Amino acid sequence: MNATVLLDPARLDRPDTDVRQEPFPFLIAHGQLPDDARNELERDFPRYTSAGFFPYDPADCGPSVNALVADLTAPAFASAIGERLGIENLGGYPTLVTLCRYLNKRHGTIHTDSKSKVATALLYLNRQWPDSSEGCLRFLRRIDDIDDLVAPELTPLYGEFAVFKRCDNSFHGHLPFEGERRVIQVAWLTSEEEKLRKTRRGKFSRGFKQLVGALDRRFGARRARNAAHRD
Repeated sequence: MNATVLLDPARLDRPDTDVRQEPFPFLIAHGQLPDDARNELERDFPRYTSAGFFPYDPADCGPSVNALVADLTAPAFASAIGERLGIENLGGYPTLVTLCRYLNKRHGTIHTDSKSKVATALLYLNRQWPDSSEGCLRFLRRIDDIDDLVAPELTPLYGEFAVFKRCDNSFHGHLPFEGERRVIQVAWLTSEEEKLRKTRRGKFSRGFKQLVGALDRRFGARRARNAAHRD
């Protein structure tokens, strides 16, 4: 595979791309991945057995996913995002990549992301999705209402892409969902120290989730529709 064609910043200029500055800067773009890469990316996605997001490790992934991560974290791609969201020198910030294969119903509560993040991008890799709003990304006006959308929800299908600038009101989340939901997340962070701290925490979380996965799933099933957490 020619890795240079996996993620092309020029695709962000599709006519159906939605870029907004209010109530916080965000971008929603469709069709960001080539159809002929679908099978390889599906094959090469890490085979996590626990629910949640885990720090990127090239050893977990096949070559096409590693190439995609390289494209997502390239300064040129960050610059293209920064230009659209009004973030100066986004490519100059350290990046933290996490991947998710499965979720339980505990995930997706409304939040803003932590202040250590400058911006967050989500690239979805699911071949199909149920005819349901469950698990679909929502950008929101409020922290206490999952139905107060500022844009149409984004179904997490292959090639769908969303990115937002972290703000005190960058509320987002999704309805409770349990099952396979493949996504690569890139966060541009305020410092290398924050990257190290978050990476260490993520590695610890991976081992912990393997031990208590069933318990986590049981508690997740009790999640309220409008559940939220402050970052």
